[in-house]
Amino acid sequence: MAQRKIFAGVKLRALREQHKLTQAEFAARLDISTSYVNQLENNQRPVTAAIMLALAETFNVDVTSLLADKSDRMIIDLKEIFADPLFADNPPGLQEMKSLATNTPQTAHAFMRLYEAYRKSNERMAGVDDVLMREQAGNLQTSYEEVRDFFHYADNYIDPLDRAAEDLAIELGLNGYDKLERLVDYCQRAHDLTVEFVIPNKRDMIRQFDRTRRVIRLNTTLEKSTQFFQLANQLALLEQTSLINQILADANFKRDEARAICRIGLANYYAGALLMPYQQFLKEAQAVRYDIEIMAQRFGASLEQVAHRLSTLQRPQLRGIPFFFARVDQAGTITKRHSATALQFARFGGACPLWNVHRAFESPQRIIRQRAETPDGKRYLCLAWASEKRAGGFRQPTRRYAYALGCEIDHASQLVYSDDLDIGKEAAFDPIGVSCRTCERRNCTQRSVPPIAAEISITPDDRNVVPYEIN
Repeated sequence: MAQRKIFAGVKLRALREQHKLTQAEFAARLDISTSYVNQLENNQRPVTAAIMLALAETFNVDVTSLLADKSDRMIIDLKEIFADPLFADNPPGLQEMKSLATNTPQTAHAFMRLYEAYRKSNERMAGVDDVLMREQAGNLQTSYEEVRDFFHYADNYIDPLDRAAEDLAIELGLNGYDKLERLVDYCQRAHDLTVEFVIPNKRDMIRQFDRTRRVIRLNTTLEKSTQFFQLANQLALLEQTSLINQILADANFKRDEARAICRIGLANYYAGALLMPYQQFLKEAQAVRYDIEIMAQRFGASLEQVAHRLSTLQRPQLRGIPFFFARVDQAGTITKRHSATALQFARFGGACPLWNVHRAFESPQRIIRQRAETPDGKRYLCLAWASEKRAGGFRQPTRRYAYALGCEIDHASQLVYSDDLDIGKEAAFDPIGVSCRTCERRNCTQRSVPPIAAEISITPDDRNVVPYEIN
C-alpha cells in the first residue's frame, strides 16, 4: 500500500448504499468526518491503511477487493478506442482516461458501447460484416459481445455459483475417479433423472434432455471429463435456476438473446466449478506448482478445462495467481478469452502473430513456453499447446484449437514451467503486442497494419520488410 495510492470511490459508495447509509452515518461508523467520506467517494483522497482496517472490522470488507483495481482493464480498452483517428485532433490524456474509468465506470462502459456501435455501423455501410445486417438499429453490440463484457468485468468469477458448486462437490465426495458415476447417481436420487450414454444419430450431438421423460442423453464417444461437464451443465439449469435468474436480472442485459447466451455461460461456469471445486483445486495447483497435466489427471479434466479454471481463481481472500487464458482456432481467431492480468486481449482486430500460441499447431500435444514482453514493459511467462476434438469415426468432423495460458513474470517462480528458464535475462524475452492496430513498436517485421494513431512514411526507392516507416 505504501507503493501506490488506492482510490476506491465507486466501491465505497456501493458499500454505503448496500447498507442504506447516508454519508454522515457511514462516516460515524468509520469514525471519520462526513467531508472525508465525500472526498473518498469522489476519489479526491486515497484509502489509507487505517480506513481499510476500519472497513474490514466494521463492514467485514475484504481488503484485497479494494486493492484489485478493475479500472486498469477499462483504461486499456479506452486507450485502444482513443487510438482511432476519429479522436486524432484532441485525444484525451492518460490521466483523463484514468479519471473516467475510476470515477464514472458506468459512463466509460456506455462510451465503449457507443464506439462499438459506431465502428460496426461503419463496417455495415462498407458491406464488411453481413451478419450485422440482422441486428436491429440501435442494438449494434451483438448479444455475444454483451455477454463477453459481463464475464470480462466480473473478473470471470461468479461467487454464488462457485460456492454452490463447491458445496455440492463436497456433499457428493467428488474427489475421485468415480465422480461421473456419483453425479449420475445424484441426478437419479435428487431429480428423478435417467442418464443414458448413447451413440448419437446426429454427428454433432453432445447432450440432449427430454424434459417429458426426464432423460438426459450423453454422447458415449466423448471424453469422460466432457460427459461430466455436460451432465453438470444440465444439472445447473435444473437445480440452480433461481440463482442463475437472479444473476441474469442483476446483469440487466438489453435483449432476451443475451440473457439466453449468458444462461448457458453460467451453466458452463457451474459445471467447471463442480468438476474442479475452488479450494481443493487451488490447494492442488499450489502443491504441484501449477503443472496443468498433473492437475488434469487428478481432477479427471481436460487441459482446456484446467486452464480455464485457473483463470477464474479470483475469490476474495483466497485468490490464486492471476492468469490470462485464450483459445484460438486455426484461422487465428480468438474464440474464448479471459485475463486477470494487465495483458488484455484486443476488442477489435486480431492477436499479435509473435505470440507463441500461433506456433502451438506445429507441435500438437506439447506444451511450449515463451518469455514475452509487451510494449508497456510488462513481462509474462506464456504457455501454449494445441489439441484436436474428434467426434467419432473416420468421416466425423475434427476441431483443432490452440490454447494459451500465462501469468506475469513476478509469479513465474511458482510455476514448474519456469524452473530451467532464465527469467531475469532481458534478452530472453520476445517482444509481443496485443494487436498491430494498437502496438507501438516501430521495428516489428511481422507487422500487418500500421498503428491506427500513427503517421507513416513511404519512400518508393527504399524497400524494407515492412513497406513503410512509422513516424
